[in-house]
Amino acid sequence: MSLLAAENLVVRFGATEALSGVSLAIEPGEIVTILGPNGSGKSTLLRALLGILRPASGQVIRAAGLRIGYVPQKLAVDRAMPMTVRRFLSLPVRVGDGAARAALKRVGLEGLEGRQMSALSGGQFQRLLLARALLVEPQILILDEPTQGLDQPGEAAFYRLIEEVRRETGAAVLMVSHDLHVVMAASDRVICLNHHICCEGTPRVVSTAPEYRALFGLGTQGALALYQHVHDHDHHDHSHDHHDHDHDGHHHA
Repeated sequence: MSLLAAENLVVRFGATEALSGVSLAIEPGEIVTILGPNGSGKSTLLRALLGILRPASGQVIRAAGLRIGYVPQKLAVDRAMPMTVRRFLSLPVRVGDGAARAALKRVGLEGLEGRQMSALSGGQFQRLLLARALLVEPQILILDEPTQGLDQPGEAAFYRLIEEVRRETGAAVLMVSHDLHVVMAASDRVICLNHHICCEGTPRVVSTAPEYRALFGLGTQGALALYQHVHDHDHHDHSHDHHDHDHDGHHHA
């Protein structure tokens, strides 16, 4: 039984079809990464899967009693608001000190309960969002561009953390990535989205698919790199020279 599935999903905004006939299923414990250019419907797909958006047709099927941990895009929270890390973990549902401590420890933020949100680095902030998502003991973690704005070492460290969480908790992971060139090596499947599913498969299979290369305008030199490079080599490895540091503000579908 899949944890979460979409069957022939169509989402429209007025006359514009944001998603056209999208079908996918997330199985227990797997890591699935959705790649697509800006405006391709990635965030729309997540919102439909979460039940925030109603599809024009097709359906979303969730396993009975499914516990979802959601990590929104970084910009979804006003970091200037005076609020401690501990208080943030009790929004919107109050949690006990023990659970809060355990969640912070799991994501490497041990002892930061009293820290102001505004004093957190970008990487710490993303880890805090992940800690809050883990408090529901999710069967599936849904992450919307969780590494946007992080530098490459920060991105690699966050990916390693996601791998550890999957290993420790057995939670499935569905992640939208803004980085079209580098994908977490632990991804079991990569789905390329451009309003419909262009191609899907293991990271290695997708990286050679003509649909992937066409979608992202890649010539013969452009290929999908896997983040296992970071495990295998030092950070100065030449294989990262092509990496795009994309810190621009994004406009999403």
